[in-house]
Amino acid sequence: MQLRSRRSHFSGWPADARPGIYAVTTNPMLPAPVARQRLLLLDSSRDAPALAESPYRGLLLRSVFSEALPSRAIVLEPALGHLADGDIVRVDPQREELRVLFRPSAPQNSLLVTERCNSFCVMCSQPPRDVDDSALVDEIRRTIELIPRDTPTLGLTGGEPTLAGEGFFDLVRHACNYLPDTELHVLTNGRRFAEQALAARLGELHHPGLRLGIPLYSEQPDLHDFVVQARGAFDETVKGLLNLAAEGIRIELRVVIHRHTYGRLAELARFIARNLPFVEHVALMGLELIGFAKVNLGNLWMDPYDYGPQLAQAVRTLERGGVPAVIYNHQLCVVPESVRSRCVKSISDWKNDYLPECDDCALKAQCGGFFSSGLGLATHSAHIAPFRHSGLIA
Repeated sequence: MQLRSRRSHFSGWPADARPGIYAVTTNPMLPAPVARQRLLLLDSSRDAPALAESPYRGLLLRSVFSEALPSRAIVLEPALGHLADGDIVRVDPQREELRVLFRPSAPQNSLLVTERCNSFCVMCSQPPRDVDDSALVDEIRRTIELIPRDTPTLGLTGGEPTLAGEGFFDLVRHACNYLPDTELHVLTNGRRFAEQALAARLGELHHPGLRLGIPLYSEQPDLHDFVVQARGAFDETVKGLLNLAAEGIRIELRVVIHRHTYGRLAELARFIARNLPFVEHVALMGLELIGFAKVNLGNLWMDPYDYGPQLAQAVRTLERGGVPAVIYNHQLCVVPESVRSRCVKSISDWKNDYLPECDDCALKAQCGGFFSSGLGLATHSAHIAPFRHSGLIA
């Protein structure tokens, strides 16, 4: 979750106030030790004067009724009107920046471990940057401590999370201690686990809900290496997968489908079923048209409807081999009817949207919809058509 705002108005914060991570509350009666770690969310500044001496770290105001604002107030821009009790935010008073890190109401929450990566994928939605962002580890540790214990799942992503070194293992350990019943889903390219010692270290943490999402784009080494723009990446990834499996770590394989990968989906499915049958499932994913995918749009994008036969064949091949398959980031109307039941609503709610023609679709509530970024490019299938009745998914 990385919703960022620099248009909210900060008032009365100390000049030397440091960035901090806090939970949002709507309860004005919390005891002082708890309140000092919370931001109190109010509908308007009209409710604030009585709280001028409050112990809360700060006040979040949806609206103001006078120019005089209480100290440590943040007047929220309309785009942050969704903020609610239990959300976790990072506040930087000096830069007047508020960033939403976690929302209990969201079906998916992911925390960015690092922007650094050892791959340079042609369709990467989070283009890597070679920066020292090691401070993110401490921020994530603090965020984990504030996340509700009944949260079903939490993601760690990048960049490549394992490049945080010891910090990565520390975060897995921290999540295991503070959120033992929460599934921890880590998106990693898996290449560094070609070193058996690293896979063993992860296994020794014994996180009961740990699952790694690892991409594999082709059974042909040269094609996989081309997609990730790293020579030898295929061999490292496959060796990493085998090392992780030997440690009993749960694995999900991810395949992003585009012009370079769709043609050999069936062959890749056969390779996985024969050589990597231990994976929990394979996610066959549509493009997110942002980052490098946007830059390389002309070389990557194709109408998902046109690779429908290859998609359906890959699903059949995997499942005949005993490997479950799911389909992410696709609209139901462009997917072959035989595999519509494998489609999952996978796009995070804050970047999920639909076309006007979807309004009357009987299956809209079940459909994954679109990435908002893609709609901004006016790039979508020519075969979008609303369903008139809902009995179309077996």
